[in-house]
Amino acid sequence: MRSSDGRDAARRHRFTGARGLSMAAIPAALTVLAATACSGSGTPASSQTGQQQAAAAGAAARLSISPADGTRNAAPDKGITVTAAHGRIGHVTVSEHGHPVPGLLTHGGTVWHSEWALNVSDRYQVTATASSTAGKTVTAASSFRTLTPSQTFQTQIFEGLNQTYGVGMPIKLTFSQPVAKRYRAGIERSLQIQTSKPVTGAWDWQSSTLLDFRPLDYWPKGTRISFTGHLDGVQAAPGVYGAAELTQSFRIGPSLIVVASTAQHSMSVYYNGRRIHRWPISTGRPGDDTPNGTYLTIEKGNPVDMVGPGYNIEVPWSVRFTWSGDYLHDAYWSVGQQGFTNVSHGCVNMPPADAAVYYKMAVPGDPVTIVGSPRGGVWGNGWTDWFLSAKQLVAGSALHEAVQAGPSGSRFVNPATLPPAQPPPRCRHRVRATREPRNRNRLGAVQSTCRWEARAPPGTRQNRDGREIAMAARSGGNATTSRACRASQECKADNIMRRAAHASHGHGARTDRHSHSTASRRTQV
Repeated sequence: MRSSDGRDAARRHRFTGARGLSMAAIPAALTVLAATACSGSGTPASSQTGQQQAAAAGAAARLSISPADGTRNAAPDKGITVTAAHGRIGHVTVSEHGHPVPGLLTHGGTVWHSEWALNVSDRYQVTATASSTAGKTVTAASSFRTLTPSQTFQTQIFEGLNQTYGVGMPIKLTFSQPVAKRYRAGIERSLQIQTSKPVTGAWDWQSSTLLDFRPLDYWPKGTRISFTGHLDGVQAAPGVYGAAELTQSFRIGPSLIVVASTAQHSMSVYYNGRRIHRWPISTGRPGDDTPNGTYLTIEKGNPVDMVGPGYNIEVPWSVRFTWSGDYLHDAYWSVGQQGFTNVSHGCVNMPPADAAVYYKMAVPGDPVTIVGSPRGGVWGNGWTDWFLSAKQLVAGSALHEAVQAGPSGSRFVNPATLPPAQPPPRCRHRVRATREPRNRNRLGAVQSTCRWEARAPPGTRQNRDGREIAMAARSGGNATTSRACRASQECKADNIMRRAAHASHGHGARTDRHSHSTASRRTQV
């Protein structure tokens, strides 16, 4: 580093040389100066650029770490940032009581940032290295403490450890403190989902304290799910921080889906994509109509004490799907009306044997779709996540982004890049038959009577119960012919019910999202 004396001496030397020019030399000097002035700078631009590049190459890399060394009360939600100038980051090590802290390198290797928020009330040590383009290496370090919040919030997850749930089950989080809108995006970014099979879904704020993750389509059967909430150090409101991490592992069981038609007085049960049962039912009578919508099973009991106007009864094989008290259950008292008319107070009445079969298969989160009712469902009356279309679901995210999860974890994606949702597969059943004048079947649906030429495709499985034999006798054919005929007719009805169930997704208007019906939890039959 030069002193001020050296700079003054050089300045004096230049001035002396200028004054030492003789008068005879002045014209020549002026000529040279004029020529120089006309040709621009005496140093070519390319040479100057090269000098600047050489100077930059020779400059030592510089590292900055935030929070700086010695910081107290560092904001944990800001994380750690390491930045390199005149070089690239080579290595960053962050430890918290010996535990490594992961991070991501971006901006061409010049910026490193911790992946998650830092723990509150904790100490961190950071060591970073960077190298210049000339290969010179520098090292920087920082040791700091994060703040101790005056208020904290807790988070609970509904799912239990290693428990099994239905294909419609959302991941349900509940916060002990309301999450302000400006902090909801940060909450979402702190959540990680790992799945054994690829799944696309979205986070949806049902209220300021309730956050659900729902797949765009039902979970693939058998999916194993690991959830991690990196919520320690994340803000939910000004000065209110999470103080713990939340983890849970659970699985999705077989696909068990019910589609019940109040108009046809029947319900179809699908197991792993194939319809295995079609049962007669009786739903809510006029004025107590069972509401349309795609619900999820919540809980079950055998029996459940149901109390209502004029009744107080122990009801066997009961599976709940609304908070207001709608169940699928054994209704031995209405067997004569099941399949013909609606007589219940809102529940789905089932034959005793059928109710027992379904009860034993059901777990929380199995979809139950009600179609054909004059009454619409109410958002929040049960687990109504499937009232929302995919577009409405993504709109409920603070980030307005979808989430793609898989074995390596999850990431946010632009929903515009996702393929459109596919309708459910159609049932196919070929029938060659002559047709007689149409009549109405026992379920109230118009049908054609098939005759001898009916054929069922190879491998088609049909029910072989007494009702089918009776139907064959009434149609004037044998049981085999009637089974093929009935399979074709039920296939058409099956497609209608599937389409209706698919169309029911998205009928829960977002304006109704806060009209929760959890206050009334009466049971009805």
